[in-house]
Formats: sequence, structure tokens, C-alpha cells
Amino acid sequence: MSIDKSRADPAPTRAAASDAPLLRNLAGTARERHPSEPLEQLELEEAIARNVRLLRMQHGLSVGDMAEKVGISKAMLSKIENAQTSCSLSTLARLAVGLDVPVTSLFRGADAERPAAFVAQGTGAQIVRAGTKEGHEYELLGSLRGEHKRLECLHVTLTEKSETYPLFQHPGTEFVYMLEGVMDYSHSRTVYRLTPGDSLQMDGEGAHGPVELVDLPIRFLSVIAFPEVSL
Repeated sequence: MSIDKSRADPAPTRAAASDAPLLRNLAGTARERHPSEPLEQLELEEAIARNVRLLRMQHGLSVGDMAEKVGISKAMLSKIENAQTSCSLSTLARLAVGLDVPVTSLFRGADAERPAAFVAQGTGAQIVRAGTKEGHEYELLGSLRGEHKRLECLHVTLTEKSETYPLFQHPGTEFVYMLEGVMDYSHSRTVYRLTPGDSLQMDGEGAHGPVELVDLPIRFLSVIAFPEVSL
């Protein structure tokens, strides 16, 4: 088993900035909003953006091809699909004709109530899971139903050392973010020294878990994204 020696450097340097696009921006939209703008209008623009992009892709059209087909500029269509502009009625009519759908189809989902879960400090459900023992607490930070159940968020607190520690393996991807304390955490054949502010993202199929609690108490966030096929 190899040991990560990144802590040997007295002053670790910040990683270089990356220009890689975020998946959330590739799959959705990101925009600036003035506090005075009504959310209802923004939700309508988001719905139009999402539906136009989805229908265009279903037709196998590029942004340029679609813009030419409906008689608007490529830049304008790009703004519409990124919810960066409000569509006029005439533009909506052109889009509906070009996509061969009723105008109302472009508003689908605009009035849907999207779920969210707020958990006040210290009120999360206490979870008993494999490896739970005295001094090891797992607090569930919210839970949504349906497709969103694929995400599990835990606040883990370790207050006592032990002769043995849990070793986990599960489908999906896990993200660990250290809040307090110091621990050595293994994944596959490597051990990482984690201190506050450190993070570790890993393939859940690789055996992982704490191997030494260096400085107690230890608190960290564990977020697991399970693949759909595993549920």
C-alpha cells in the first residue's frame, strides 16, 4: 500500500485554475440574476431553454442548423438555450413551427415544483450503518424521493479511537470533505492524510475507510452518488 506524501511540502501550492466546463453548465444553464428579477420569469425562461435545447437535439439539429431553419441568428438561439434572454411571442412561434410542436410544449415544466430538503443544524436523522460503533456518528443531511434518492449526504463525527475501523465498498462515486481533525484515510492501495479543507473523490468500488484517527474529534462530509442501476 502506498502512502500519499503530499503533506511533506511545508507550503502546498494552490492548484492551477482549470478552464474545463462544469457538467452542471453543460447539462443546464448558468446566468446572472438581479435580486429584483421575479423568480417566476426566470423559471419560465429556464423551461423554454431546456425544452428548446432538448427538442433541437431530438431532431438531430446543430445550433446553427436550427437557427437557420427558424430564421433567427445563431447567437440568439444560443442565448435562448442558455436562458440569457426573454423570447418574444413571434420568436416562440417560429421555434414551435421549426420544432413541429405546439407553442405550449416550450413551456413544459415551468410550473413544476422542484423538491428540496432543508436540515437545520443538529436535526439530521442519526443513521446506523455498517461500521457504526461507539464514538462514530453518521447524520443524514436531507433526503429526497424519486430519482434524487441516488444522492446520499452524511455528516460523520468520530470522537473515539478504535482497534478496528470500518471498510466500505459500494457502487458509485464518493466525495469526502474534511471539516475538523486529522485522519489517515485509505482507498484501494493508497493512504491519504486528510486535514481540514482537504477533499477526496473516489470510486466507491475500491475498498475505503479511515485507518488512523490522528487528531480527534474528526468531522467530515461524505457525499455518495449512486448509479441508477444500483437501486
